[in-house]
Amino acid sequence: MAIAAAGCYFSSLSSAVAYRGSLPGLGRLATTPPRDPPFPLTLKSEHRRAPKKDSSSPPPPPSSAKSRGDKGKPISQKKYPGRSKDERPYPFVDGDRNRGYAGRSEPTGFGSSGLQRKEKRGFDFTEQQSQTKPGNFQDAAFLNAVVKVYCTHTEPDYSLPWQKQRQYTSTGSAFMIGDGKLLTNAHCVDHYTQVKVKRRGDDTKYVAKVLAKGIDCDIALLSVESEGFWKGAEPLQFGRLPHLQDAVTVVGYPLGGDTISVTKGVVSRIEVTSYAHGSSDLLGIQIDAAINPGNSGGPAFNDQGECIGVAFQVYRSEEAENIGYVIPTTVVSHFLNDYERNGKYTGFPCLGVLMQKLENPALRECLKVQSNEGVLVRRVEPTSDANNVLKEGDVITSFDDVHVGCEGTVPFRSSERIAFRYLISQKFAGDVAQIGIIRRGEFMKVPVILNPRVHLVPYHIKGGQPSYLITAGLVFTPLSEPLIDEECEDSIGLKLLVKARYSLARFKGEQIVILSQVLANEVNIGYEDMSNQQVLKFNGTRIKNIHHLAHLIDSCKDKYLVFEFEDNYLAVLEREAAMAASSCILKDYGIPAKRSSDLLEPYVDSPTDNEKVEHDFCDSPVSSLEIGNDGILWA
Repeated sequence: MAIAAAGCYFSSLSSAVAYRGSLPGLGRLATTPPRDPPFPLTLKSEHRRAPKKDSSSPPPPPSSAKSRGDKGKPISQKKYPGRSKDERPYPFVDGDRNRGYAGRSEPTGFGSSGLQRKEKRGFDFTEQQSQTKPGNFQDAAFLNAVVKVYCTHTEPDYSLPWQKQRQYTSTGSAFMIGDGKLLTNAHCVDHYTQVKVKRRGDDTKYVAKVLAKGIDCDIALLSVESEGFWKGAEPLQFGRLPHLQDAVTVVGYPLGGDTISVTKGVVSRIEVTSYAHGSSDLLGIQIDAAINPGNSGGPAFNDQGECIGVAFQVYRSEEAENIGYVIPTTVVSHFLNDYERNGKYTGFPCLGVLMQKLENPALRECLKVQSNEGVLVRRVEPTSDANNVLKEGDVITSFDDVHVGCEGTVPFRSSERIAFRYLISQKFAGDVAQIGIIRRGEFMKVPVILNPRVHLVPYHIKGGQPSYLITAGLVFTPLSEPLIDEECEDSIGLKLLVKARYSLARFKGEQIVILSQVLANEVNIGYEDMSNQQVLKFNGTRIKNIHHLAHLIDSCKDKYLVFEFEDNYLAVLEREAAMAASSCILKDYGIPAKRSSDLLEPYVDSPTDNEKVEHDFCDSPVSSLEIGNDGILWA
């Protein structure tokens, strides 16, 4: 399976970085336009995680690599309180993309609290290669810039959204970049409550602060205020994008010991790669050096001692071995420049277009495309700016005057080609791109504003804690990938899974609100067995999101509260009796509040066309992955 290495591993395609030398503070890197990743990968981090309440299946031993059926998953070495080392399970992130972390203790983005899952082909732990310490690196000064990360995580309980799961600890790697800052993987500090770092040869742990997390690029920026930590420290120098067969050395603190470890290999491939933790496609470097749990967040060096990227994930399959991934410096520089520009991380932009390759000559002739170029616009996301400019049936032939081939690729370096999405990933949120299109046989250029993608069913919850609303024992919460992963697909149901995989958000802020469960009480007799069903309307009004539902209930003056679900299923409550029973139900079940804190804010209705709330479905999965068999891909 594919696994992400918490500490330093995940492959992606990117162009060469024209910056060389130490990075002063957040100094920018001059980079060539980055490319988008075509498939998901996994991250690695060493996790030690607390067990879930239901632990019917025993956790796997630390030597076994488990995945959730994703191609790539963040893997970390987790520490479970009160358990022996042989009982530590290794959960993976983002189960629907076969990804995993390759690190010591980092939890997967959509982990199931250490429950063992059936292994599928994809990304997973890479523990087959032996780790070596080349003599020329033994006393290298830049090794002192690589530190060990100790993180305590407390993940939300998505099934019981008013509480959190038991905390667990993990270890990963990080490195100094100057100006009192360090870089590591985002999955190494996911759902963190405390982060500490320790330098090589030191026995003191220093508290670190998380300044920014890039979920899509799996990078996190840390700072340490203690002056003692930085005494005699020298930041790493960033090198340019390597070439194939260039030597690469991965440094970090993986499982197998407590001291620094060095593994050596070569660059195997450079292309757009799927990032397991963020479910995104960005430039990545594939290497054959060993990346194990705990390596996540650690640097990869060239022969000159320059940092060429951050290790973050690995790929494991019965048919393949020794496949690890590194985040290139082009992606790192984009993350740092974004943080400098905005004072926070805003994310990589997206064009928001579903495209089809134009390899067939008859198809090109039918669309009046004269040359062997271009990709067909099959669908445009309603929430993207491209929806105001592009139309279904348009053929995109260029992006900022760079010609797009009929396979959806663009020139890369001297004699290579890379996925068209690579050009998009070089942009920042709010940038304008000039798109060359052929519409009904006529060529024209149109400007498109690029912004991060709006997910109807998010892969990560902003703020960490999911929203919830409890009315007369009925528990409502938005559908999310972590909830699907925690509940298991069988209990979610086919209809909700279809919507999660194939539906598009019709407007910003739209959510699929579901009835998660019913807390049994006299007032809700007959509804106790309802669970994981989408609520469509309340008293005849279609629901836009959970905040909208809370507003409708609060402002209701009718005698009855009428909830309409899929397949015309109804749940009706007498309003006054429901309100009177709510406080008693909360007390009986030990719930602190009837709604999450974000729903206490006044509801502001967005200028949305209510006619667009109805969902129609795509005929391909709503993801940033390339669907290789039928030539469909999202830009």
